[in-house]
Amino acid sequence: MRGEGGGVDEGFAAYVRERGDHQLRVAVLLTEDWHAAEDLVQASLVKLYRAWPRLDTEAGQDGYPGIDAYLRRIMVNTQRSWWRARWRRETPAAELPEGIQDVDAAERQALGALVRQALAGLPRQQRAVLVLRYCEDLPEAEVAQILGCSPGTVKTHAHRGMAALRVVLGREFGPLEVNETRPSRRDSR
Repeated sequence: MRGEGGGVDEGFAAYVRERGDHQLRVAVLLTEDWHAAEDLVQASLVKLYRAWPRLDTEAGQDGYPGIDAYLRRIMVNTQRSWWRARWRRETPAAELPEGIQDVDAAERQALGALVRQALAGLPRQQRAVLVLRYCEDLPEAEVAQILGCSPGTVKTHAHRGMAALRVVLGREFGPLEVNETRPSRRDSR
């Protein structure tokens, strides 16, 4: 959309409308906190906007894979620099739960919160590898490129991160367990 009609602003706004929610979910997993994730996405989108005129911004039938990859790299690098600049400290997160709509939705939310909490306890590199590898479903080579390390390092961080999650969560997760409608293993104990 370079140089046509609305130009940069229109094309960029269309991208943010289409992919912004997805990028926010990734940022929540990277930062451990909804508000920090919003800040991360906003700061990353500012950097993306500055580079927008230089990018190939045409959406193909599979969306914006090049721009998504570029933005992921910006988000990981920005989070990494923020992490280095701050002391690790506890931050209050007093969120009252909204009403429970149904048991399945409440259970999925509880499981999601449990997984996010377990991810938050991992070292930042392991967390970044797990988010990019399993939540974003990126191949090891692409994760290695984004993080600036070797594919072997990605495999090591993924293995150690998954092992740590299993210890913290105390069980194995099936690939679709969050979406299943049958009772969870916790209920059968």
